[in-house]
Parts: sequence; C-alpha cells; structure tokens
Amino acid sequence: MAEGLSAMARTGRHAAHVTAATAAGFYPALYLLDRPVAGIYALFTPIAFGILSPLPGAGRERAATVLRAVPAAAVLVVLGTVLAVGTWPAVAGMLAVGFALAFGSACGPRIAGAAPGLQLFYILACFPPYEPGTLPQRLVGLAVGGAFLALAEAVLFPDAPEPPYRTRIADALDLAARAASGVVRGEGPDPGTAARLGATGRELRLSRLPAGARPTGAGRTDRALAQAGAATRRLLDQLALLAGHAPAPGDTASAELLREIAASCTETAAALRRGRRRRAGRVLAGPQLLEELVADFLKARAGAPAPRAVLVRRSTVLTAAVSAVTVRTAASLALGGRERLYGLPREQFWYAAEGPARLTGVRIRGNLTRRSVVFQNALRTALGLALARLVAGSLDLSHGFWVLLAVLTLGRTTAGATWSAVRAAAAGTLAGAFAAGLLIVGAGGSSDVYAALLVPMMLVAFTLGPLGGPAWGQGLFTLVVATAFAQIAPVTWRLAEARLVDVLTGSAIGLLCGLLAWPAGARAEIRYAMSGLLRAAAPLVRATATAVTEGAGAGRDGTGENGTVRSGTGENGTGKSTTPDGAPEEPGSPSPGVRLTLHRLRIAEAAYAQYRTEPAPDAAGAARDWLAVLDHGSRTLVGAYWLPRTDGMPGLPPEARRWAREAAEEVAAATVRAAGFPLDGVRVRPAPLPPEVAERVPAPLLAPLTDVEVWLRALARDLEAGSSPGPKG
Repeated sequence: MAEGLSAMARTGRHAAHVTAATAAGFYPALYLLDRPVAGIYALFTPIAFGILSPLPGAGRERAATVLRAVPAAAVLVVLGTVLAVGTWPAVAGMLAVGFALAFGSACGPRIAGAAPGLQLFYILACFPPYEPGTLPQRLVGLAVGGAFLALAEAVLFPDAPEPPYRTRIADALDLAARAASGVVRGEGPDPGTAARLGATGRELRLSRLPAGARPTGAGRTDRALAQAGAATRRLLDQLALLAGHAPAPGDTASAELLREIAASCTETAAALRRGRRRRAGRVLAGPQLLEELVADFLKARAGAPAPRAVLVRRSTVLTAAVSAVTVRTAASLALGGRERLYGLPREQFWYAAEGPARLTGVRIRGNLTRRSVVFQNALRTALGLALARLVAGSLDLSHGFWVLLAVLTLGRTTAGATWSAVRAAAAGTLAGAFAAGLLIVGAGGSSDVYAALLVPMMLVAFTLGPLGGPAWGQGLFTLVVATAFAQIAPVTWRLAEARLVDVLTGSAIGLLCGLLAWPAGARAEIRYAMSGLLRAAAPLVRATATAVTEGAGAGRDGTGENGTVRSGTGENGTGKSTTPDGAPEEPGSPSPGVRLTLHRLRIAEAAYAQYRTEPAPDAAGAARDWLAVLDHGSRTLVGAYWLPRTDGMPGLPPEARRWAREAAEEVAAATVRAAGFPLDGVRVRPAPLPPEVAERVPAPLLAPLTDVEVWLRALARDLEAGSSPGPKG
C-alpha cells in the first residue's frame, strides 16, 4: 500500500510539472500572441519530454536532459518541415530518423529515455500542410515548452534524488570490509554473513535498478561503474566462501592481505560517496597500493610449502584481492581519475584511455548485427513508423500524426505484449472518443469551456494514465487532445471519430510489425545470445589453462605473444584484421578468442536487460539463471586477464600439465554442452589435483596451479547454476 501511494505521489508530481509547463506556454501563445502553431509545439513539447519520454533521474537531472535535447529536437523539426513537401520524402526521413533515434538507445539511458520524445518532433513537423513559413513559430514553441518544462522539473515540487548506483556499490563495499575483517579475526564459519553477502550482491544486479538508473552508457564513467559493480559482486561471492569455512590457523599472509582488502573497500566506498573529484588521482588502500600487496602475497605464497587446504584458501583470498583491485581501479576511473594501471592487465580497463567519440563508435559497431536486440528494436520501430507515415499520407487521414503516435506508444518488444497493449488502447480510445464527442457536442464552440477544462484534464490524464496502463492512458489522452484542439480551431464530434480511426490504424500497423519482425523479442534471442557466449568462452578456458602451464607460444586461440591472455580494447576488442565490430586490428591487440568472448558477452548482456523488461517470460526461460551464464563469461575473461602471470612453469611434472589440460578440457566440454541448455542441465566436477601429483610439484609452482583449480571450480558452479532448471529466472 505504501509503495503504491509513493508511486502515485511521484506520478502526481510529474503530472504537475508537465501540466504547469504546458499551460505556461500554450495559453499565452494562443490567446495573447494569436500564434496557434507556436501553441501546438508549446503544448506537445512538455508532453513529449515529460510523458512520452521516460527521462532518468530526479528533477534537476531531468531538467538538464531536456535542455540538452531541445537543440536535437529543433534539428528534427527543421528536417520534418522540409521533408513535408511530399509523402515519400517524409517516409524516407521517418525511416532514417526512426532507426537512428531508436538505435541510439545503445549509447546510454539518457539517450534511450529522450528518444521517443524526439521522434514526436519529426512526426509533428513532417505532416501536411507544407508550410516552411511557420518554421519560426514551431521553433519558438519548442524552445518555450522545453524551457518551461525544465524550470518546472527543477523548481516545482522537486523530487528527492534517488541514490545513484555508486552509492549501492559503496554500501556493498562497506559490508565487504566488515566481512573481510571478520574473517581476519577468525570468527569461524558464519552462514548468516555469507547469506547477507549473497543478498547484497544480488541487489547490485542491473535488473534491480530502474532502466534509466543503470550504468549502461557508452562513456567511460558508465563503463567503469558497471565494471565496479560486477567486480563488487564477485568480491562478495568470494568473501562469502571465506566466511562459510573455518579459518586456517597461522596463515599470516592471507590475514595481512584480507586486512588490506578491507581497508581498500572502506576507502573506495568513501570515495564513491564523495563523488567526482576535482583532481585526478588514484584511490589508495593504506600505505601501499593493493596491487603491490598482491605482488608481495604472491612472493610470500611461493616461498614456503603449505597444506593443500591452505593453498586453496589462499587462492580464494587472492581472487578476492584481484576483485578488490578491479573495484578500486574502476571506481577511480568512474570518478574522473586517470589510472596509470601500473601492474594491472591494461586490457581489462581498455576504455580508460579512449575518448567519448571512440567509445560511442565502438558501442554502435558492436550492436550493428541482427542478433543485437537493440538493432532489432530499432529496425522494427523505424519500419513501423515509416509504414504508418505512408498509410497516413496516402489515405490523407485527418490528424494523421496520431497514427504514428499510436505506433510509437503502443509498440512492444514482443507480439504478445503489443497485442495486449493494442487491445487495451483500443478500448480506452473508444471510451475516450465517446466522452470527447459528448464534451464537444455539449460545449459547442465555447472556447472558454475548453480552456477551463484543459488544465484539470491534463492533471488527471498524466497522473492516472501512467498508472492505469494503455487503456487509461489512451482514453484520457483522447480527452486532452480534443480539449486542446477545440481551442485552436472550431471542431465537431468528428474530431473524436478521427482520433479513434487514427489510433486503430496505428495499432494495426504496430501489431503487424510486431508479428513480422522478431515477434518473440528477447525471449527467443536470449537463448541464442547465451549459447553464443558459452561457445565463445569454451576455447578461452582451454587457452588460459595452457597459457598458465606452458607460457610463451602456447594457447594460440586466446593468448598473446608472451603467453598471456589479452583482452579487448573495444566493445568486442579492436584490431586491424577482421573483428566482430569491424574495427582495424593493431599490433599486439587481443586475440580473436578474447575479442569474440567479449563481443558475445556484450550482446548477451543487452538481451538479458531487455528480457528482464518483458512480461510473462516463457516457462523454459524463467527456469534459467541467465545471470549465472553472464557470470561464467565474465569470470572466464577475468581468469584470462589475471591467471597467466608467468612465462609458464618450467619444471612442472608432465602429469601435472596433463591434469591442468584435462581439467580445463572437462570444463570447456561442459561449457559447450551447456550451450545447448539440455532439459536435465549440466553437471560438471573438474577433477581435483591428485595428491600424489601435488607432492611432486615444486612449491613455487603449486600455488599458481591451485589458482587454476579454484578458477575452474568457480566456472563449474556458474555452469551448473546457469544450465540447470530452477526458479531463479
């Protein structure tokens, strides 16, 4: 109940913003200046950016987004005004504009939020009559409406800002610091702490955030925040493993590193809460950099033999330290720092030295594939809007832009969801048209009645419409447009009839496009995307294990010239030869195996993000923990970045090399099997290093071999969680 009242209060405040901005621009333009064209644009600008566009953030953030979007809207108004000379030029422009704006959602939540509203400005301007002389009025109305909406969002009933994603990361890091300190104190197995760590990690999933608050942009800040969140989740999982087992007595090296992990988490959390720093720098953890402490830990670990149980625990501590280093570095990059990346795998933070244009170009190239849900949605939207413009222009429908508006507002990513929205919208529009007809017949030509009713009607429509769904939204909006247009020119009850016909026409076109173009949405695509990710990751598992044990020249599919696995420097890696994104490959660039895995991971993440927004997922898909599959791909890449730290293992017994090769092959083969998502799932238990083999491995080499074993076990857990039926979804 409280949550429902809170949602209604937020919607009511937002409706007040839009209504105040609309009234402030519409009434003076129409009644004081006698400029009806300017009045129309002053009317629709707050509606476009305030109702049609789900702009992210609180009031001041939305106001800034509106002000930045107004120049782009002005360009679209000019383009639409010029192309309104004929139906076919307008259709061609609609196809290009529709695709560009919808595809732009790949570049970040702010662009994605503003895109539907920007579409409306071209739609309004590209319809007859062809009157270039009215362009100044149109631009003035746009500017006035945008300015009033920005002012209302920033000043009138301002929303309390929601905690940013970096604050969630900071809260999780504080918990991680307490957990690491508890492990150091030797508090023993603590299932409660392990459960809290797991629950906190789940709250960092992007699917738990509103779409506009997710760090999914193409820029460095969003990429760094997303990487920091993923690394924090891995850190919490690793600390949960440590908290769930008894500590090893006398393991001072692990205790020292855990203390520094706790210090790093605390300091990084404080830096994230402070926000962007004025001076670039590094987020430090204690008197030494955590990377240097990791290097000291590696030397200390290799210096003396230890029981296998201690080695496994130390490997888990080392993995947690690697995650803490990743979090600290990514957080520094997100806050505006300029990391030197000393001692770190530079490829893991490939975006650190790239400019915004380069990062945007990489994101666009990475999604220019028919398997990208972003590309699919953009093409479906563009074709639907272009077809609607052709039909409205060919049939000379009165107020034909309502046809395109229906396509824009009722289109969904699946045919089933589109049909559900269309049915509700048709019923709501019918009821709204009937009520509008009665209003027009009763009020006649009295513009005073319509002027008095417009403001309260907008308040009701913009409050109940978003809460009630398509039926309420379309029905109430029909009353709003009838009341507004009745003030601009004399109308009859046929205005309500035209509104009904146009909405039904647009609904039919949107439904047709939904049936013909990827009707299953992400529900069909997610299996292909996850399967592609697993198939790309399998060779990388083999290559990484080979690179650790064999060193230079080994693992040709996924290793660099010195035997280390190298990551991408683009959305899916860059290089001057053929790459998934078509970028040129440069000397020393990441291997094809890493580039492909990273590319498939990005495509799978986009499919998963859309999948979480689609209602009523299929039973087979709901039984899969798709996030575990993403974790498997991410963990594979992290192992590829960090595990091959040496030029191989000279002196490693042949049977130990054989074990590493066979264990990696077992996990890789299971990864390939999991790509088929069999109904009975996949069970994989990589064979542990035999004790008799471990006894013959020199002490300095046993520890990195144990790191491979722990990594393979973690990959196996991800595979079982992601491929087995269950209630996780």
